[in-house]
Amino acid sequence: MLRVLASVSDKTGLVELAQQLKARFDCMILSTGGTAKALEAAKVTVMPVSAFTNVPEVMGGRVKTIHPKIAGGILARRHVQLDMDELADKLHSAEIGVVVVNLYPFVAAAAKPETTVDGLIEEIDIGGPSLLRAAAKNFRDVLVVVDPDDYSEVVRQLSRGGGPTLEFRLYLAQKAFAHTADYDSAISGEMDGLSVLDGQLVRTAPSTGALPNYLTLHLRRRRVLRYGENPHQPAAWYSLRGSGDIHILQGKELSFTNILDVHAAATIVDEFDEPAACVVKHTNPCGGATSEFIADAYVAARDADPVSAFGGIVGLNRTLDAETARHIVTTFIECVVAPEVAGEALPILATKPNMRVVVSPMMGQLDLRSALGGILQQARDRVRDDFADTSGWKVVTKRQPTADEIVAMEFAWRICAAVKSNAVVLTAANRTLGIGGGQSNRVGSAKIARGFLLMEYEEGKITVPPPLFPWCAAASDAFFPFRDGLDVVAKAGATAVIQPGGSKNDDEVIAAADEHDMSMVFTGRRHFRH
Repeated sequence: MLRVLASVSDKTGLVELAQQLKARFDCMILSTGGTAKALEAAKVTVMPVSAFTNVPEVMGGRVKTIHPKIAGGILARRHVQLDMDELADKLHSAEIGVVVVNLYPFVAAAAKPETTVDGLIEEIDIGGPSLLRAAAKNFRDVLVVVDPDDYSEVVRQLSRGGGPTLEFRLYLAQKAFAHTADYDSAISGEMDGLSVLDGQLVRTAPSTGALPNYLTLHLRRRRVLRYGENPHQPAAWYSLRGSGDIHILQGKELSFTNILDVHAAATIVDEFDEPAACVVKHTNPCGGATSEFIADAYVAARDADPVSAFGGIVGLNRTLDAETARHIVTTFIECVVAPEVAGEALPILATKPNMRVVVSPMMGQLDLRSALGGILQQARDRVRDDFADTSGWKVVTKRQPTADEIVAMEFAWRICAAVKSNAVVLTAANRTLGIGGGQSNRVGSAKIARGFLLMEYEEGKITVPPPLFPWCAAASDAFFPFRDGLDVVAKAGATAVIQPGGSKNDDEVIAAADEHDMSMVFTGRRHFRH
């Protein structure tokens, strides 16, 4: 007789599975607690586990499935005669061929602020993981089922001649071990967040400064990528628990560098509340802009550096509508990422079938990188946090910034934080003008930013050369160590500068700003990006 042990928290599809198993195989279903009640309510005959073991549930259900008759019925190797003899003669039990188990909703309970420590601990499943590990270990003889999405295939495989294939058994076992590993990593993370206060266990609220003692990561492979940084490098994308998948609406599969660029683009526009667009190349912005309408923001971002925009990655923080789509398809763009895509935009985008169109979930809070055979972890650098409290910002020059300069400096500050260090950017109030970054010294980045304006003048795109170019703002991701970098942005036409400050030569730099009649703001916070 086929014996099925069922004990699930997620009861999706449970009754239908039990009914099909009963109808096709006249099997015995062993069950407990809420699972048994759900099946009995649907008129499915169930044998209580306590009747199978001849031991009642105790301790409010804490102990029910942990019993040699259950463990033996699962673990007995059907091809080992000693196992089968001892199962029958010593344990007086019988084999269990299917184990349908998913675990207490620990993650859901942990997500609720009202869950107490004792309530959280009670959601730690003990019997369930033991059953799953036993069944997965003996997968050649036992089907272990953790996902309701597999129920229909389980019935089909049991019905086939010769029984379930070894490939399917292995697939279920792999999924079961991943299920318990994910569960254990969630418990480890939550237990690491407990502390003792006045002799009592308390749950401590996570903060950006809180770093766990043990970093347990359980990552799910979401997709195999076209290749890594280079075509000869295999690559895949994995996501953390709770992270949503990205959705590719059209275009070729993503590569490793595509994912990095998509992440960079989405991170940049996520810093803005107003409609914002950016174009990214090699994770660096080559153009960024804001506007009342997302289509106008995109055009301004693209036109900030149309040469670099060719083959770039576009990031939007608003729905990609039809008007924006019409502008995007006029240029060769590798990929565009947005929180949503309007239906009327899809046929327009489809005229560029190789262009990837990606809908991305919200950005995560963790920043993880591999290094020296280990993992570096830090909280995500959120520039918008700087604007939540600007009481530490101070104007350090004789001249106060104008209202327009303040708007431009705030825009420049957001963009600058996304550029590889050492970063210096020049912007108008709502679009980039020149971007310099990734250099070994700050004056080099300043020269690159100014050089872009000079190139624009030489090509006739602006009618007057720097420094006669209309006013602009400059931002530096870290302090100017000497006045030379400041002198360069002054030559570019910058009339307002925003930077962290903190150099031993701040007085020299402030004096230089006063010489140039610039206003300068110190934020007290830097934004390196390596």
